[in-house]
Amino acid sequence: MVIELKLRKIGNSVGVVLPKEAMAKLNIAEGDSICMTDAPDGSLRLTPVTEGHEEFAEQMNAAEDVIRRYRNTLRELAK
Repeated sequence: MVIELKLRKIGNSVGVVLPKEAMAKLNIAEGDSICMTDAPDGSLRLTPVTEGHEEFAEQMNAAEDVIRRYRNTLRELAK
């Protein structure tokens, strides 16, 4: 599915309006939350926020902290 979206001014921000087809594909409705994450190929991925997302966010923050602190060690181990 390829859908071209327009950026629109919403107050002092810029937003994207998701068409019904995209919302149906994501299985979301008005008022639901979505999460935007980096994909391995450099693109961005939208996923619906599910129960337990706070715990997942904490785990990802902890992992990013470890990666930052041990960047050089991890780089050497990857060789």
